[in-house]
Amino acid sequence: MPITEILTRNANLYGEETSLVEINPQIKEVKANWKDYELVETKPENRYRREMTWREFDNKANRLANFLLGRGLAKGHKVGILLMNCMEWLPIYFGVLKTGALAVPLNYRYTEDEIKYCLDLAECDVLIFGPEFIERVAAIKDKIPDVKMKLFLGVGRPAFAESYYALTACCSSTAPKITLTDDDDAAIYFSSGTTGFPKAILHSHRALMFSCEVEMNHHKQTRNDNFLCIPPLYHTGAKMHWFGSFLAGSKTVLLRGVKPEWIFKAVSEEQITIVWLLVPWAQDILDAIERCEIRTADYKLDQWRLMHIGAQPVPPSLIKRWKQYFPNHEYDTNYGLSESIGPGCVHLGIENIHKVGAIGKAGYGWEVQIVDEKGHPVKQGDVGELCVKGAGVMKCYYRNPEATAEILKNGWLYTGDMARMDEDGFIYLVDRKKDLIITGGENIYPVQIEDFLRTHDAIKDVAVIGLPDQRLGEIVAAIIELKPGFPLSEADIERYCNGLPRYKRPRKIIFEKVPRNPTGKIEKPKLREKYCGGSLVEAQTESH
Repeated sequence: MPITEILTRNANLYGEETSLVEINPQIKEVKANWKDYELVETKPENRYRREMTWREFDNKANRLANFLLGRGLAKGHKVGILLMNCMEWLPIYFGVLKTGALAVPLNYRYTEDEIKYCLDLAECDVLIFGPEFIERVAAIKDKIPDVKMKLFLGVGRPAFAESYYALTACCSSTAPKITLTDDDDAAIYFSSGTTGFPKAILHSHRALMFSCEVEMNHHKQTRNDNFLCIPPLYHTGAKMHWFGSFLAGSKTVLLRGVKPEWIFKAVSEEQITIVWLLVPWAQDILDAIERCEIRTADYKLDQWRLMHIGAQPVPPSLIKRWKQYFPNHEYDTNYGLSESIGPGCVHLGIENIHKVGAIGKAGYGWEVQIVDEKGHPVKQGDVGELCVKGAGVMKCYYRNPEATAEILKNGWLYTGDMARMDEDGFIYLVDRKKDLIITGGENIYPVQIEDFLRTHDAIKDVAVIGLPDQRLGEIVAAIIELKPGFPLSEADIERYCNGLPRYKRPRKIIFEKVPRNPTGKIEKPKLREKYCGGSLVEAQTESH
């Protein structure tokens, strides 16, 4: 069943109930809910809180679909979406899908060159963009001739674009009569390449629908749940976790900000029951509590039932700290890639908190195996490359058969992540295959050192990379971000690292902020470029 049918069902069954809420905590004045904002020339971003019913959601998607169809858009065309998180984002996404065209979400951090590259690679016919991107789009507008239509969502429309609000407001809200099948192409996502240019990942309607089913199976969403969505919607992780709430027909709150007090305020005011956090945000919350900057007693948090984390390895020490303050929270972690339609191909499970540190077992409807360089399964306990198989695996890297052949083999998706399996069948990530450090002939996996260093009370974040060394080939370097007010010296770190085997101890210690991308992954290529000119490894594309 195409995923668009779920929206139609929700509108029919729960039409007057709230589907989406957008909260912009940077707006201090709380104003009344604002309806029909597309009919007036004003700034929706100046509203602290907006909400939308399921019927409004469906109607807005239908209006956009009918407008695009009226302009000649057809099955197989592509529509780029370049927006910050906002309430219009998801209706636009579903409006595109209802035409039979493909939605192409774009990373809001892309430079103008990356935007052009992705629009060209995906062969986009339309671009919908917001005010934050006027300068970047203006710089390439004459270099993207295939993008025939540029729709601007916001105030201050540039002359080279048309008004999304004005053009769609009066279009029919009746669903277009476009036949969709599970096998039809639905969306192109881009790998979150932290250097170089990303790859285009093609997914079908079947994969999107499968993601809904996986997420609901893992986290048991009901119509009584309220989901807080903070990560960027262009990424599969945020959207595919939302898919469980979408399938349940329950409310979702889009929070435009990550400060701990903003998260707690949203949880309290909107009666949030499920929150998906990235590691840095969970760390910030705990740090704020311990510094007495926020008091849990000041907020209504009893209804919050599930905290889950994904997108990167989760330090066990972080979850142990979390459970000290929130002992009644269910905890879960999911592992996934954009190539496997986001999170869930490996799943810990809320019943397995005793296995904190593992990413889990094969998720609902998924198969997993760990293989050696020749593609043969390794022995239990040995390290190999993690491979997954299921209905959520991408169709291909769009217009890149060579890269597709490297990662898709006999139906298996080779993730590029090194992992091991314990005696109970739980999988532990060891590191990215390309992040491996070889020093004096010994293989070192940076995640193991990072997890060790994060157990120090003064360390907020850490990234471990290899630096070139004439004698050993590479040495271990630790980039360490300290918590505010916790001075620490290199000698302190060296003493602490006596708890590591000698060959794993960092030979170089650098005190600096650890760079992370919007989905929470450490941008190690940036660190390599800064400290060793990027010469150790090829430019890599991390796709989680």
